[in-house]
Formats: sequence, structure tokens, C-alpha cells
Amino acid sequence: DIIGNEILQPGEDGSRRFQFEPGPIFTQVLLTDEINRAPPKTQAALLEAMQEHAVTYAGETRALPEPFFVLATQNPLEQAGTYPLPEAELDRFLLMVRVPYPTEDEEIEVLRRTTGAPGAMPEPVMTAAEVMALQMRVREVVAEDIVVRAAATMVRRTRPDERATTQIRDFVRWGAGPRAGQSLVLAAKARALMSGRFAATRDDLAAIAHPVLRHRLILNYRAEAEGVGVDEIIDSVVADA
Repeated sequence: DIIGNEILQPGEDGSRRFQFEPGPIFTQVLLTDEINRAPPKTQAALLEAMQEHAVTYAGETRALPEPFFVLATQNPLEQAGTYPLPEAELDRFLLMVRVPYPTEDEEIEVLRRTTGAPGAMPEPVMTAAEVMALQMRVREVVAEDIVVRAAATMVRRTRPDERATTQIRDFVRWGAGPRAGQSLVLAAKARALMSGRFAATRDDLAAIAHPVLRHRLILNYRAEAEGVGVDEIIDSVVADA
């Protein structure tokens, strides 16, 4: 349903033909609220869109508008009626950001904004072309070999093989894949550019390691039983890199 459907339409000559009607995925910013409530078929439909920025329907591949961006929320509680997200889908998300309770001042501001008269409509501050230009500028930020190697080291140390630390072998069932390294480097470059720098550093890697890695590590039952969280595992990985 999110991709679209073919609808039988009458032609001017009296014939009938199927016409593709694009679904809501044909947008630039796709907000998926509580994505774990979507059934597996819907989640699977997102894979091609997130990886290729295109969808295939009835044998025809259709490009999505650029820039294409998926923003999803997931409620950590109330698991009734939810579906686990496939690891392949999780791996396509660049970051997983945990949103804690707001501070008192923030919560008061939320109450002010949401209980009064509607405010002014937001105005565009950047065009799609400008966003895409910034995306390319991020890739032009320098990442020296020492930074790239540090990113690879962080990712490889999450994998429970014979070279892993005791903590990784004891608590991690599945480590991060190569996409995690790509995301680490790109996110580090983006952080550097946002800070006015044109070279990423190891400090940039350490600063974004948790949101990049936390949804890519699968812990085992022993970790759950002993109360070991994924952020604790990432702390050790960053310290050793």
C-alpha cells in the first residue's frame, strides 16, 4: 500500500488499461510513526526504497524524488501488536537516536506550544537542490586513513569471533556489518562540516558511534539476563579503538 497500486482506467477508445497510482512513499521526507507496528510486508517494501531510492512494482522500477529521507519512530514500550524490525531494514537507517524525557523547561515549552492557538506555518529555508549539494559537500570532507581505519576497527570489534574481547563474545550474538563503517565515516564527516571543519577526526567517530552502532548490534540472552545494554558494549568498543 505504501508503494502504490494499479487502477483499471478506461481509455478514450473504450479500452481499459491499468494505471499506476503512486503511494505515500513517493515523497522526499517519509515519516513512519511507530514503525514496529507496520506488518512485515510493509517493512520489506521499505528496503529497496531506503537502499536504492527507488521502488519496483509490476516489473517496473520507479525512482523516488530526491533527496529521499526516511524518519521513523519506535515505541520501546507497549509491544502488543508490534513486529520485530528485520536486521536488514535496521541496517539501512543511518542513526538510531534515543529521545529521553524532556527537561522541565523543555516540557513547559511543549505545553505552551501545543495548548494555545496555532502558530505561524513554517517556511522553507532550503531547496531540495541545496540539500543535495550539502550531501555532496559532506562526502568531500577529508577523512584521513587513520580515521577510516579507526572506523573499521570499531566495527570489527563488535563481532563475536575468535579475536573479540571476552565481553563481546559473552554478550553479542551478531555484530555490525560493513554498512556500519560507511555510516560511521559519513556521520563523522557530517559532524565535522557542521562544526565548520573540513576534516573528520577520531573524536567525531567517538561522538557519533552510539547512534550509528546501537541498532546494528544484536545482544544475546545472557546480556539481557545480566542487564548489559548495547550502549555499554559500544562504550568499550570506542575506548579500545
